[in-house]
Amino acid sequence: MGKLLRVVAVLAAIGGGAFWYLTRPNPLPAGAMAGLTGDPVAGARVFDAGGCASCHAAKGATGEARLILSGGQRLPSPFGTFIAPNISPDPDHGIGGWSALDLANAMQRGLSPDGGHYYPAFPYTTYARSTLQDVADLYAFLMTLPPSTAASLPHEVKFPFTIRRGIGLWQRRYLSAAPVVTGPLSPIAARGRYLVEALAHCGECHTPRDRFGGPDLTRWLAGAPNPEGTGRIPDIRPGRLTWSEGDIVGYLSTGFTPDYDSAGGLMVEVIENIKRLPRADQEAIAAYLKALAGPG
Repeated sequence: MGKLLRVVAVLAAIGGGAFWYLTRPNPLPAGAMAGLTGDPVAGARVFDAGGCASCHAAKGATGEARLILSGGQRLPSPFGTFIAPNISPDPDHGIGGWSALDLANAMQRGLSPDGGHYYPAFPYTTYARSTLQDVADLYAFLMTLPPSTAASLPHEVKFPFTIRRGIGLWQRRYLSAAPVVTGPLSPIAARGRYLVEALAHCGECHTPRDRFGGPDLTRWLAGAPNPEGTGRIPDIRPGRLTWSEGDIVGYLSTGFTPDYDSAGGLMVEVIENIKRLPRADQEAIAAYLKALAGPG
């Protein structure tokens, strides 16, 4: 019996060590942001493309209130309800004490400044495809916004999802900076790829997920259940989305479909962000969507 217990103890130690190794944080190199100067004007464009206010401002906020990033919005999922944190520049309750590298690690590696893993309700698997210059610009813009002293609320998840260290395994499987669509694209469609696949994180809602909550990239933009609980997010691949590029641009800039229906649900917030972008960016998104291979 004593020998068996020793074997079990050794196996447990090996398994625990392997788990600790495989779930370790993988931050960016310490000098990753060296030489990059953030431009807050360019950062405002990244902010809109990334939809930061949609989660981190108060629900229903309009105008200047969308720039108060006090958090608090509830994001339901099959794994529990996640609550958006305060990312205002307040040094105690927000991210005022962060460096640009801290923001880059959060967006591209899913890591907090102390090396903890963030839940992927924060779409870092998409933001991982962003450029470090865009992160530097976004950081510069965020630091100009009004601070908020609202405390970030804890997420409402149950065991085993409370074990954040385990998210490291999830990240090893799903976190990649590689583009989804790798074929040749025109320059405008390539810009659209960057917006759709990185900053605007369209795939977070429009791509179905597997049983572990990771995006099924083999069904990129093929539609998925609505995270709000009713209906479905539509399939926007060619062959399903029959709109012209002009129709898509019109929808992204006004919220009205070619049939004069209007955007609803989560898409209202998306339109609010995308309509602030230059028309060239809206045209780039349309060009990318029309350049995709049709559904199988």
